[in-house]
Amino acid sequence: MMSRTYRAVLLAGALAACASGAMAQTAGGSRFGSFGVDLTARDTAVKPGDDFWTYANGAWDRRTAIPADKVMAGPAMDLVDQAELQVRAILDDAAKRPAAVGPGAQQLGDLYASFMDTAAIERAGTAPLKPYFARIDAANDAAKLQALFASPGYASPVDLGQLPNPSDPTQYVPAASQGSLGMGGRDYYILEGEKYDAYRAAYRNYVEQMLTLAGLSDPKGRADRIIALETAMAKAHWAPTQLRDLRAMLKPMDAAGRAALAPQFDWPLMLKTAGYDRFPVVIMATSTALTELGKIFAATPVSTWQDWLKLNFLTSNAAVLPKAFDDAQFAFYGKTLAGQQQQPERWKRGVARVNGTLGEQVGQIYVKRHYPAESSAKMAELIADLRAAYGERIAASTWMDEPTRAKALAKLAAFDPRIGHPVKYIDYSSLRIDRADPLGNAMRSQEFQQNLQLSRLGKPVDRTLWAMTPQTVNAYYSPLSNQITFPAAILQAPMFDPKADPAVNYGAIGAVIGHEMGHGFDDQGSQFGPTGKFENWWTPAARDAFKARTAVLVGQYDQYEPIPGVKVKGQLTLGENIGDLGGLEAAYAAYRKYQAKHGKAPVIDGLTGDQRFFLGYAQAWRAKLRDDAARNALLNDPHSPAYYRVNGVVRNVDAWYDAFAVKPGDKLYLAPEQRVKIW
Repeated sequence: MMSRTYRAVLLAGALAACASGAMAQTAGGSRFGSFGVDLTARDTAVKPGDDFWTYANGAWDRRTAIPADKVMAGPAMDLVDQAELQVRAILDDAAKRPAAVGPGAQQLGDLYASFMDTAAIERAGTAPLKPYFARIDAANDAAKLQALFASPGYASPVDLGQLPNPSDPTQYVPAASQGSLGMGGRDYYILEGEKYDAYRAAYRNYVEQMLTLAGLSDPKGRADRIIALETAMAKAHWAPTQLRDLRAMLKPMDAAGRAALAPQFDWPLMLKTAGYDRFPVVIMATSTALTELGKIFAATPVSTWQDWLKLNFLTSNAAVLPKAFDDAQFAFYGKTLAGQQQQPERWKRGVARVNGTLGEQVGQIYVKRHYPAESSAKMAELIADLRAAYGERIAASTWMDEPTRAKALAKLAAFDPRIGHPVKYIDYSSLRIDRADPLGNAMRSQEFQQNLQLSRLGKPVDRTLWAMTPQTVNAYYSPLSNQITFPAAILQAPMFDPKADPAVNYGAIGAVIGHEMGHGFDDQGSQFGPTGKFENWWTPAARDAFKARTAVLVGQYDQYEPIPGVKVKGQLTLGENIGDLGGLEAAYAAYRKYQAKHGKAPVIDGLTGDQRFFLGYAQAWRAKLRDDAARNALLNDPHSPAYYRVNGVVRNVDAWYDAFAVKPGDKLYLAPEQRVKIW
């Protein structure tokens, strides 16, 4: 729940380019081809109307291998690689000459060096575990266990955190929800079939292996009890589709309500330990799961919970323990669950560790080195075009009544775009980093983050805070603040290319901007008002019309079957599919507005402007994913696979039919009355 407070949108495929509205209609020197699209990636033997993703990307798909240390390949991953190298240079400088890098560089260098010193980690062996295992051993009754559950750095069947109050998003409110599971999603524990049996067997072996490496007695018996506990917890957990039901999720409860919901938990104790005891109301998300988890907590011996805590501690910190732990963790989570063949190089994981610990400190340096200020102006212009396009489409909507339309336009006007980097950065100076204590660094970081969150309680929500670092290749929409955020790292070639054709830029990054804006009007975001308040601004008739249209979209995606026997979940992916569809429609409308200002697009390399627009969109979602990682995504990820983020969307867009002369009989063809039109 806490990790879902801000809707981070994983850009699983490639994002192409972004352009200023003042760009010329022809382009040269772009990253891909002569105008921004790699035409050698196409498979022109495939009709666009039969399979547009393959028409645009099929040759690339055949010639591209997923690197051994990755689960995915695509231009977006190239940009991730670029950002890693850029951050690595920062960290190398910080480790060798911190004074030249600037304030905070000593922390960065020490943290990176502590992670990279594998010889010292190996020499230390399991000794660094002792104080933390001793703390777990000391939690020898129900009360002490619950105090540990609420402490930073330790696992818990119940997650505690805070978020802007849905009833008043200017203030924070504590929240509780179901915790995480060792294999990730609940389906891994309960689905039938040989594939899932194999996952469960591998996880059982992994648990025993980690307990053995830690020197615990009877690792087989302990592993069996842990697996039984997690299986019971998985059966209690809400499914991913249930987590999208905001009215069911956002349940504020007072002390009496919490006690009645799950009396086995000592809520006053856990909330006090976590720092939330002075708040009378807590959002109790996944409420029925909490009820069942309370029963499981009471029925499970303390010793089993202690074993479970130790396993989770080992898993969370394997990278800063001896190589045998690190290798075992990768063998299960990397190879088995994701199909990854090779562990990423240590320096890449060191970069990720520093980004996750001192992210905004790195980001401040990253922005100075790699983010030109003019990029913000160019993005602002493109966002303005998309905002205007959405406004026109909402105003022209035939299914929305006037009272709801006025509210929708008010929300659109209140959208707050943030581009590149925060206006202020987190101060990490109080976080102690010890070059000789990588495990201690990890635990102190957890404590720092909790204290940072607690320091914000009782104060107005700071709307300048970011949920991603500038060096993150991603973007997101926050319904609780009505903000869209585009970090600096996505605004570089190939995603941000001022030399590319505007048609490509509008089709690629323009559609992504439209996607993020569209989240404000998807099945979840549409339940929040202009200020981020959870409120109903719809008339019953408008809401019914919206649901009727989105139900058709659910039905379309439910039919897609990327892996035999595993289909896309139309309800789980609905919000992202609405974002994709509305984003592409709005981006095309914005591109039409661009041409109205600058003249009709010329034909380039035999392709019209509209054709280049849709090819730019398809190139943005050029991606290959390993089968095991794809299965995981289909079970848990609210995003559809990249292939369907192209084919599933364009078949609903009239302009695509015109651009590529798609006719009845083509495999993607939908009759006009079957095409979903929302925004």
